[in-house]
Amino acid sequence: MNTVKATIGSDKYKTTVIAGKNNIIVDEPTEKGGLDLGFQPLELLASSLASCTAITLKMYTDHKQWAIEKFHVVVTVEQSEDKKETKLIRKISYEGNIDEKQQVRLEAVANTCPIHKILHSQISVETIIL
Repeated sequence: MNTVKATIGSDKYKTTVIAGKNNIIVDEPTEKGGLDLGFQPLELLASSLASCTAITLKMYTDHKQWAIEKFHVVVTVEQSEDKKETKLIRKISYEGNIDEKQQVRLEAVANTCPIHKILHSQISVETIIL
């Protein structure tokens, strides 16, 4: 089980998020009343998919010893006006030399990233007020 703790105090929307021994700052942009000190929550969601994809591709290509020096994964989040539909658009580019067959394999490998799988599974959120 992975647990993340978020704490917000008097600094408007600045929130400290802790997972194990690591922490990050999450905030809202100034136009929403925040201090713009960190990622917005929606950016964290996109970051999860982008970073998981990059790591998954790197692990795979390292194992296969493919000649790829670097991956770039860009995730854009599009939401309908009523926020009832969300689309994540993931664009993957790389620096290196691989053939067309390997390029096709990269897409399949990207889709095995654990965050990709979670986003394609049935998700539920249970809220408990203590």
